[in-house]
Amino acid sequence: MTAAPIKKLRIGLIANRSHQDAQYSALVQLLRGAADALAHLQVELVVVGRTLDAIATHGLMALCPQVERFPYGRDGGLMKLVSRVVDTDPARAVDAVIYLIDPVDPSSVFPEAAALKRQCVIHRKPFLSTLASALEWLEIEAVAAGAVPNAALNASFHTQQEGIALIAHDAMKTRMLELAEKHFDLLDRFSFRYATGTTGGLLNQLAQKIKGVDAGRNWVKPFLSGPLGGDAQLAELVLDRQIRRILFLEDPHVARQHEADIQLLERAARTVTDFSQVISEVNGADRWMQLLSRRMALQA
Repeated sequence: MTAAPIKKLRIGLIANRSHQDAQYSALVQLLRGAADALAHLQVELVVVGRTLDAIATHGLMALCPQVERFPYGRDGGLMKLVSRVVDTDPARAVDAVIYLIDPVDPSSVFPEAAALKRQCVIHRKPFLSTLASALEWLEIEAVAAGAVPNAALNASFHTQQEGIALIAHDAMKTRMLELAEKHFDLLDRFSFRYATGTTGGLLNQLAQKIKGVDAGRNWVKPFLSGPLGGDAQLAELVLDRQIRRILFLEDPHVARQHEADIQLLERAARTVTDFSQVISEVNGADRWMQLLSRRMALQA
């Protein structure tokens, strides 16, 4: 049987300045570390101006054979990228966005930066804002498309030694429980599971149903609710590299009084960009967990 052709991916790419210029910047690590995955997936990059200049300066254009250049950010390049997220024309739309964010760069909180993430969540497209998230997503998508696993990334798939955070806004708690039940075996392989407020209690009830009352009682360690500081508690564990993956199911259609707390947790992940990641969209989270399980099985 002939294998199905690989669907070419169009990926928006931008990096804040501190992630571009150095010899071992996050941008350089991404392109070199994911070179085989980018080639296997036949990725076409839609790159905002200065990021493409940096790629050329580092002599890495050969790793990006298909490129559409967008203007510099000051000339609207990031705004145009938001438009391509929502575009209905497959020839123009991007399938995912990699935005390597420096948490202390003021441009990362500009309206177009916030809109870029929000529209990715609404339109069910991956928004990858750390080096770790971009490398992992490209790796698991490439492996799903038949690529040989990149052994250099094996250490990041040892979930038995790591923690995962599970957070959901009120409107998304049911979806979180559905995901947790569907992928319970995967989540059970993590050394630690953390959650905020009500979500933690609901997940422990689910674990008791699946594992038994005693075994499931403390399956998740609950922290305070987000508005009372739970996000900040989790952020400390992220900064201490005790949590590599954060599954944070956001409802992008409601105003959030504790938006600063949410941004704090995301900023913590971006501070340790080579280690942590945040997954925010439910459909993408489902696929992520499916492909994560597949990638882990190949190195077992």
